[in-house]
Amino acid sequence: MAHGIPSELLMNTTLINDLAAVAKDAALLQGVLMRIKDSPNSSEVVSYAPFTLFPSPVPKAFFLQAMAVQPHYNTLVDKISQDPDFLQESLASTIAVDDFTARLFKIHQLVLKDGRLQSIVLGLNRSDYMLDQKEDGPMSLKQIEINTIAASFGGLSSRMPDVHRHILQVAGQVEVSQRILDNNPAFGLAKAVAKAWELYGSKRAVVMFLVEENQRNVLDQRFIENELWKRNIVTIRKRFEDVSESGKLDQDKRLFVDCQEVAVVYFRNGYMPHNYKSEKDWDARLMMECSLAVKCPDIGTHLAGTKKVQQVLAKPGVLERFFPDQPQVVEQVRATFAGLYTLDMGAEGDKTIAMALATPDRFVLKPQREGGGLIVSALAVCLHVPWHWLATSSGLHPTSCLIIPEIRSSTPATHLRISGSENGCMDACRIHSDLVPVFVISLLSIQFCALEQVEAGLCKTISYN
Repeated sequence: MAHGIPSELLMNTTLINDLAAVAKDAALLQGVLMRIKDSPNSSEVVSYAPFTLFPSPVPKAFFLQAMAVQPHYNTLVDKISQDPDFLQESLASTIAVDDFTARLFKIHQLVLKDGRLQSIVLGLNRSDYMLDQKEDGPMSLKQIEINTIAASFGGLSSRMPDVHRHILQVAGQVEVSQRILDNNPAFGLAKAVAKAWELYGSKRAVVMFLVEENQRNVLDQRFIENELWKRNIVTIRKRFEDVSESGKLDQDKRLFVDCQEVAVVYFRNGYMPHNYKSEKDWDARLMMECSLAVKCPDIGTHLAGTKKVQQVLAKPGVLERFFPDQPQVVEQVRATFAGLYTLDMGAEGDKTIAMALATPDRFVLKPQREGGGLIVSALAVCLHVPWHWLATSSGLHPTSCLIIPEIRSSTPATHLRISGSENGCMDACRIHSDLVPVFVISLLSIQFCALEQVEAGLCKTISYN
């Protein structure tokens, strides 16, 4: 029995194909949808988002561990975001070689120079975990990254429990279907945005979703928007270009876009270099950061989510800086560290490269940026190209990349995935089951914590060869 599903069911090809058809209809009925690649800005034709035919079970102890540690991660992110010296120390080597991170940090410096106008900070963070099963040790929960900007799938994942329950019921697995937890991150995320809007203090003001040019995943965001509309909170969707053309600050630094006062800027864009197509886009980001609007996230929180900061936090004694006299909290957080190793020029970077080359099947290469992509196995690098050539050829300096231990997932080697592509295929793919159980919400001011809430998230799968 794999994943709680009887092996004989998985071997029944006819039933599996029938269940795939049921699953596609269930996803359509529940709204687990994305726009198609050929028309990313139109909802005339949509398809179901990629999902697995069966849910991936998570041991209760690890689920509870992830939920319990999240408030500490939230506190950590908030403290880092308000510690400019630590951010500068941590990101110095990256800033020197990565223009994108350098531009973000420059905005951070300008905001600090002018003085922070808005004391309220909204964080809608998503912490990504995997279950690591080493050959010579017990299973453990390891954090892969924390997403502090544009964390997605809170909307679509709110609908997946009903999809998987229905599939399991049709498959005759009623008892298994009853174990699936209720899950509605969209409601919790919207609740936090609504609270930020309330604290801003103007009922005429709107919540602005700062969105990408191509909006394939718009329906994921609509779940949150609709929850806000239920509270009679007006939402608007604008791109950097729109803010540049029609945005302005009044004498009190209130932000207006298309003559509408903005209470909350919810960034669903702005985390990758290609999101900024011109200097006007960078100017628009600076204007929003310097405004009185509540930012989700503000620029400090954005920088706090970089993997370079995560790597520095793993060094001995660093966590204690943020949790003095709290050894149990330090132990709780450190227990989830997967391990990140620098490629900075010098002795430490040379040591990392030697370690990875000695056991290349145990590591992967990853850019430190949010949404960075390019997960490359160290073994592939060793067999084909030098480390530094690979990183540089991708447009990234080696210093802006990190070496990460490969997680040895306990997930079975194959899993049935419904691709969500326009051809509607289902394939048996080799995956890692990436536990993402937690959207963690914080709404903080300098004086008090207005709201802290932990929301269950989704199980995400990463296919690999």
